Amino acid sequence: MTTAYVGSAAQRLRTVGTYLMRPAELNGTLGIDAGAWQLFGRHWNELAPDVYAAELGTRRLRRYGHFRFTAADGGLEPLPHGAFVQPDNSNPLYIERDRHFEPLTEEFVDDPVLQSLLSLLGQLATALDDVERWSVKVTPFRVLASAGDAGQPTPEGLHRDGVTLVSSLLVSRDNAVGGESSVFSANGRHLLSAILETPGTLLLGDDRKTLHGVSPIRPRDAARPARRDVLVITFAP
Repeated sequence: MTTAYVGSAAQRLRTVGTYLMRPAELNGTLGIDAGAWQLFGRHWNELAPDVYAAELGTRRLRRYGHFRFTAADGGLEPLPHGAFVQPDNSNPLYIERDRHFEPLTEEFVDDPVLQSLLSLLGQLATALDDVERWSVKVTPFRVLASAGDAGQPTPEGLHRDGVTLVSSLLVSRDNAVGGESSVFSANGRHLLSAILETPGTLLLGDDRKTLHGVSPIRPRDAARPARRDVLVITFAP
């Protein structure tokens, strides 16, 4: 892994609270080419329905994994699979509600792209706060939409995740319009808006001082469904 872009990303996170890392930056940092995302994206075909999102009328697939990251040596340790719990003062839809999702597949956990990405994000989290051990939550999402049914990447609207570092990586999208990601400061000042369109686009945020949300997606061609595949990874002490 090269570190040419890590310092600038960390600096923007500390001063602004958010940073959009373009694919060329991320690919160069991870030491991969653009074709790696197509291979990595095959894991999204193994996701399972999100029954909790379905209660709100959202067609979403996902899995979930929990890890411990040690800053000193960059070590990553899988933790026992359990319920996904939203911290206090975060997502208003699911506070105090345990949600149970299928675990990440072994192939996904062992994928070198995921391992490199977690190492990068661990460096950025540690740049925000001098923490020795981090709780890391890894959630691949697939949001679907049809002509009469918009897909809602964030049905809760603008929110926090109750962590230190939050990241959203676009892995793939097809036949989709919309899906604009926006980040605001705690006092409501607009910081950034962007549609994540190219695989390898990584949106980063200091979740302690920002709010984020994503607008709905709809099909470009009404005869076919729209799809948006992202990977959300969070780091908390």
